[in-house]
Amino acid sequence: MEISVPATSANLGPGFDSLGLAVDLRNKVEFHPSKFFSVSIKGEGEGNPRLKGNNLFIGIFNEHYNRLTKKRQTFKFTFYNQIPMSRGLGSSSAVIVSAIASAHEAAGIRVSKRRILNHALVYENHPDNITPAVMGGFNAATVEKNKVFSQKKHLPDYIKAVVIIPNKQMNTSRSRTVLPKSYSKDNAVYNLSHTALSVASFFNEDWEMLRLASHDRFHQKARMKTLPELFAVQKVAYESGALMSTLSGSGSTFFNMVYDEDAAMIANKLKQKFPEFTVKTLNFDNNGLIIER
Repeated sequence: MEISVPATSANLGPGFDSLGLAVDLRNKVEFHPSKFFSVSIKGEGEGNPRLKGNNLFIGIFNEHYNRLTKKRQTFKFTFYNQIPMSRGLGSSSAVIVSAIASAHEAAGIRVSKRRILNHALVYENHPDNITPAVMGGFNAATVEKNKVFSQKKHLPDYIKAVVIIPNKQMNTSRSRTVLPKSYSKDNAVYNLSHTALSVASFFNEDWEMLRLASHDRFHQKARMKTLPELFAVQKVAYESGALMSTLSGSGSTFFNMVYDEDAAMIANKLKQKFPEFTVKTLNFDNNGLIIER
């Protein structure tokens, strides 16, 4: 049995804790019943003994499998990880979603993506990453009465993501400590209006509008100050023709949306200017969670 979940980029500027999209960079897990429990990790996190002994996936998987079956069963897990850890590309959301889906599959219980998404909310209490991780595409999401309500937009092939990944991790919970404790009415209205314009631009495929619509006054500048090179990254991306350029989640990755024909040129300019960072050109992912039996 094989389950995979895509990387995600959240917030997208003004859509703090509410907007996100999926990119085609996947974490995959294969598992089957075994006489002995074992964990093998390939790719991101390979060789990290802590991930084998204190594995978020295993904890969530066991919690759900035991609840669903009321019995104990050992499994052999093999993880193929492509999503960088603690870089703002939804690595924890991918783990949470895949663990919940895997537990239900192992128990022989088929559930909807929406059900898995609502289970994931228990472990990540804002929907901006977990929603595109499950659903794929671009998503606007909110939480009401402990349930996620969202709308999805399929992203076309002629736009791409160019992500630049610094060699420094940024912890989401720690990055929240640098944010203001309160916001002025003007700044709140500013972000509300730009979030609304961003959503309309995505659904209408008015990509040129996103450069303006993605402006933010809630979180980006405060977080970017912890890694000042990111201001230069955004400047180079826009000067090179990016449609939008935003901090991915809480960082440290920077997300850029570009036209397909501009992707190679923009990626090369970023590589030249920031040789110590990793630059990837990615397709958008419209599938989200995939279960292959």
